Amino acid sequence: MRNIFLFIRRYIHLLTFLLLQGICIYLISRYSKFHNAAILTAANRVTGSVFKEFDRVEYYFRLKKTNDSLVKANEDLLNRLKQNFILPDTSEVTRIDSIKVDSLQKFRSITYLSAKVVSSSIAAQNNFLVINGPNVKKMSIGMGVADINFAVTGIITDISGDYAVVMSLLHKDSRISASLKKSGEAGTLLWDGKQPNIITLKNIPKGTPVSKGDTVISSGLSTTFPRGLLVGRINEIFEETGTSNLNIKVKTAANFYNLEYVYVIDNIQTTPVNQLLEKAKKHL
Repeated sequence: MRNIFLFIRRYIHLLTFLLLQGICIYLISRYSKFHNAAILTAANRVTGSVFKEFDRVEYYFRLKKTNDSLVKANEDLLNRLKQNFILPDTSEVTRIDSIKVDSLQKFRSITYLSAKVVSSSIAAQNNFLVINGPNVKKMSIGMGVADINFAVTGIITDISGDYAVVMSLLHKDSRISASLKKSGEAGTLLWDGKQPNIITLKNIPKGTPVSKGDTVISSGLSTTFPRGLLVGRINEIFEETGTSNLNIKVKTAANFYNLEYVYVIDNIQTTPVNQLLEKAKKHL
């Protein structure tokens, strides 16, 4: 209390001036339409600026919810794409049925399941991602994973509860089939453990027409990834000594430094194809 009185005593003249100034402004704005309009305009500008900054701050804290809703909406749109369905072959049999089928759900071949990345590594020799979300219950080991731009990211290796572990492309044991978009030659993607955004495409013959900047995509030679998902672009090309193959360095399209959301690829054809392969192996 004593400090308050000392403050008033020290700044009595300034406080008196501010009080009288405020009264004057009030009287002028009250009895003069011109000054009233000018003061209201200035006040609106100030309050508008304040509310604008407040909205920017509030928008920042709403980004997580916005991102979640966008990923979910994108997942829904992905699952409506025509290429994710297989239509039945009716070239030999014609049937007339009075029952109208308004859904192609049973002919779907691929479903995209969104998930959030909760942990990731890029500095080790064996790098993994950990993803989480309600869709994890629909996932299984061996499913392919792509980032939000549909760039190849890795393969699920383990599932526990609401969490799944993904073997990243940046893993020394990762082996994914990929091909050159321009010519179609297929090879195998490996990581040498050096740069976290450079992987190697092996087993491409030396005579293959290839140049820096060419696109590398998933080959579709397995049920893990459909053909055409982006892997990256060619960064360097070397000729392997002692072999007839090229050693192609590819800059990954997926940004492993900043993965927030991913899409897991559920290919319905995986089970029957694997069953046929196992059956064929038994007859060898």
